[in-house]
Amino acid sequence: MKRLALLILFHCLFVLAPGNVRIARLHYDGGGDWYNDADTIPNLVIYLNSNLKTNLDEEQAIVKPSDSEIFDYPFVFMTGHGNVSFSDKDVANLRSYLLRGGFLYIDDDYGLDKSIRREISRIFPEKQLLELPSDHDLFRCFHYFPNGIPKIHKHDDKRPQAFAIFSEEGRIMLLYTYETNISDGWSNMHNDPQQIRDLALKMGTNLFYYLMTR
Repeated sequence: MKRLALLILFHCLFVLAPGNVRIARLHYDGGGDWYNDADTIPNLVIYLNSNLKTNLDEEQAIVKPSDSEIFDYPFVFMTGHGNVSFSDKDVANLRSYLLRGGFLYIDDDYGLDKSIRREISRIFPEKQLLELPSDHDLFRCFHYFPNGIPKIHKHDDKRPQAFAIFSEEGRIMLLYTYETNISDGWSNMHNDPQQIRDLALKMGTNLFYYLMTR
């Protein structure tokens, strides 16, 4: 096989030697600040390694949507405030990555919603973003979130929502969170109260635990 078997990697995160598996951040075009809050992934990884006993590398990888290297990473993270624009090559490569077992988590950092919904519909024109109900396993597989996705930052003070694109087998290939900004709670840049940071990190823990055990 040309690339790592992504689904097998998820199940091996508990036992792989440190440095073997990294979370990748998506470097996309269109003008959005794909790079913001550089400490987000390292902080989450430290928390995961402590609480889930994973051995993830604390250093994030950087990957573009069209890169063949994206297949080396079982988890790709995307955030930002502005516009997103995928080329046709980006769309084709992301679709292949997700259908072959990869996972993309997109967290709207405020201002991403319009463009990312447009681009997701280009990747999967035959599918719809489906909102996860509050009783979905994602919200109760490790830590219990009775109301579903927690609200971390105010934004427009709308209801926080989590949407997913599912494979034919029922696997979550893509998760998109809106009006919550979970990943800001993983960063030290926003001076969030410890209670808010704990909520965000616990939700991040649920995300990884769900992916590794489903």
